[in-house]
Amino acid sequence: MREAELYTKLSENRVRCDLCAHLCRLRPGQTGICRVRQNLDGILYTLVADRVVATHVDPIEKKPFYHVYPGSKSYSLAAPGCNFRCRHCQNHEISQMPSAERPLAGRRLQPAELVREALASGCRSIAYTYTEPTVYFELMTETAALARDQGLLNLMVSNGYLTAAARRRLRFLIQGANIDLKAWSDSFYRRICGAASMTPVLETISDFVAHGIWVEVTTLLIPGYNDNEAELKELARFLVSVSPSIPWHVTGFFPTYRLTGVPPTPPETLKKAREIGLAAGLHYVFEGNRPGVGGENTDCHHCGELLIERYGFKVVNNKISAKRCPVCQTEVAGIF
Repeated sequence: MREAELYTKLSENRVRCDLCAHLCRLRPGQTGICRVRQNLDGILYTLVADRVVATHVDPIEKKPFYHVYPGSKSYSLAAPGCNFRCRHCQNHEISQMPSAERPLAGRRLQPAELVREALASGCRSIAYTYTEPTVYFELMTETAALARDQGLLNLMVSNGYLTAAARRRLRFLIQGANIDLKAWSDSFYRRICGAASMTPVLETISDFVAHGIWVEVTTLLIPGYNDNEAELKELARFLVSVSPSIPWHVTGFFPTYRLTGVPPTPPETLKKAREIGLAAGLHYVFEGNRPGVGGENTDCHHCGELLIERYGFKVVNNKISAKRCPVCQTEVAGIF
């Protein structure tokens, strides 16, 4: 354990965690909603400053990032814990620990070791992913500072439920973020994710874009829960209002964890969502989790030329040169 960053001491040895939008107020001995930040005698500690539960070398498209070094590899890591309780979490075995069923696990790894592994694996970036990187803030920021100095990009795959203080700390460390905008509904966030509202997520997307962090957004479409056309139109309009260059990934759901009674997302739902995004004015909308059905490619938003052809997580062909369409010379947004 080590003392955590971003918290406020209160009376009677209580503390308020200022890391995520839950703003947990903790009495001595209590842990936050994330289960990995604990008040001990009036000092907030992180339990995962050097505890890594997963490391993999992944295609960057798996994160998903479609406009960050397409076709490259990303060193992907996670520590245990999450500040959400999503009923459809695909990584619940590691995100929902520690618990009575799952004690805190993971290897002891220091940030310098993680950066060395990333460089040795030939990756161009480090992705903080699989669980919610907000809750392993100290490990992420220390690793990111070292990685940046070694020429690696730092990419955050997050639910975006951050405080303004946390976002400020990340501005000079994180170059890209894929934010889950899980629905256009506070009710969905409360019932399905265990969060108060979607507002902090919208603020994170807007703030990151305003401060030059490359942002892509993912929405997993769950039949009957968040695939209402009117809500998808509102969500798309919000993204356009922030930046029409934000790539929006509308991805297919498969039954998992506590939503096993819900059917998979029909391909026509993904197609319709993509049409909604493009009609709203977004330049790049992608259908995910359904390789080969269309909607995976990057087209020039000006002339329609096929720029990046994909199949699943594989880049089949990339025509972009110097960040421009080879036909009409329109600039392609992203990190290339």
